[in-house]
Amino acid sequence: MPAYKFHILCTRPLDELIIHKAALKSIKIDLGSFIRTENIHSKEIIHQIESFQSKKITVIFTSMNAVDAVTKHLNAKPNWKIFSMGGITKEKVYQFFGEASVAATAKNATVLAEKIISNISSATDEVVFFCGDQRLNELPETLAQKGITVNELVVYKTVQTPKSIVKNYDAVVFFSPSAVHSFFSVNTLPTNTVIFSIGKTTTATIQSYCSNMIITSEWPGKEQMIDRVMDYFDSNKK
Repeated sequence: MPAYKFHILCTRPLDELIIHKAALKSIKIDLGSFIRTENIHSKEIIHQIESFQSKKITVIFTSMNAVDAVTKHLNAKPNWKIFSMGGITKEKVYQFFGEASVAATAKNATVLAEKIISNISSATDEVVFFCGDQRLNELPETLAQKGITVNELVVYKTVQTPKSIVKNYDAVVFFSPSAVHSFFSVNTLPTNTVIFSIGKTTTATIQSYCSNMIITSEWPGKEQMIDRVMDYFDSNKK
C-alpha cells in the first residue's frame, strides 16, 4: 500500500485513471458526493423535448446532466446549432450530436455568452437553454441584455445530500455552488485546508462559508482540476 503524503476530498466522482495518477504523486483522493441530480420525467417536459427534435433551433448546454436528460428522449440526431460548456459537457454533446453540430464551446458562462451573441444572426432566433433547477443567472441575463430571448427548459433538478466528514483533509475540491451549500450545511473545515474550486460563482459561494485559501480554475474539466491539485502539492511538499 502506498504511503500517501496528502489526503484530498473530491466532491464529484472521478475516473479511476485520474485517482491512480494522483496516487503516483503520493496524493490519496477520497470521493464523496454531496448532491445528486434527478431527471424531470413529466409528460410536459418530455413533449417539449420531443417537439424540438424536428425544429432547426439554437440550443445551449452548460452541464452534462442536461445533455443526458435531453438525449434520452431523442430518437434521432436533430438539426440543432449547439453552444456548449467545455469539459465533459462538450464530450457528451460530441458523442450524441457530433462535432459538426457544435457552433462553439467555452470554459465558462461569460465566454460562452459572448460566443452566442457573436454567432446569433437575429434576436428573433429561437434559443433553447436546457438546464437544471439550480442554474446560474449569468448566461441568460447576459443574453437578455443583448435582446436575445432564451426559452429555458428545466430538465433536471439538483438535490442536496449532505453528510458529515470526520477526516481532516489537506484539500477539498468543489465543482458547483450546490455541492458547497450541501457540504457546509453539516461540516466545517480547518483553516489550513486548501480548497479547489471551479468557477468564480463556486468560489464566491465558498467564501460565504469560510476564509480558507481557495484556488480557482476556470476550466470545467475534472482532470484539469486534479492536475491543479497535483501541481499545488508538488510545489508545496511538506
